[in-house]
Amino acid sequence: MHCPFCRHGDSRVVDSRTSDDGSSIRRRRQCPQCNRRFTTVETASLSVVKRSGATEPFSREKVINGVRKACQGRPVSEDDLALLAQRVEETIRSSGSAELDAYEIGLTILGPLRELDEVAYLRFASVYQAFSSLEDFEAAITVLRADHEAARAAATGGDPDAGTSGADEASSGATGPSPTA
Repeated sequence: MHCPFCRHGDSRVVDSRTSDDGSSIRRRRQCPQCNRRFTTVETASLSVVKRSGATEPFSREKVINGVRKACQGRPVSEDDLALLAQRVEETIRSSGSAELDAYEIGLTILGPLRELDEVAYLRFASVYQAFSSLEDFEAAITVLRADHEAARAAATGGDPDAGTSGADEASSGATGPSPTA
């Protein structure tokens, strides 16, 4: 590391600390030539390989912008989008790979987006999973419904009828005394 003051080709690390989010290391250095101190910030770089073959640095902002389009008109806040982008970056970094396809990043977004908003998930998935027909949408919706049923069954101890209200029974054709006006 060159000293920014005297351009000496070496420096000594005096102190190292990780940043708040753990994605970078802040180092305090001292030049042995002029004895001045300076700070460096080190981050592991993540590169995205685009369809065209071009490579660019990973950007949380690009994740947020892409997901924001899918979330238009949905009850999703900017804070929700920022947390989603952070989760995506953490997942990508934990993979250990320094270069990822843009397509892989899109697929990585799907899980957290599904938890955030299912309509936005379907919009986003239609692009990244290349939905080409109504059957593709129907299949994705069927999977979402099955997951809802499984979650409801797990929450009610496996009884599929537990948790249904009288209104559900009335709408499903069950008979019973009708309310009087």
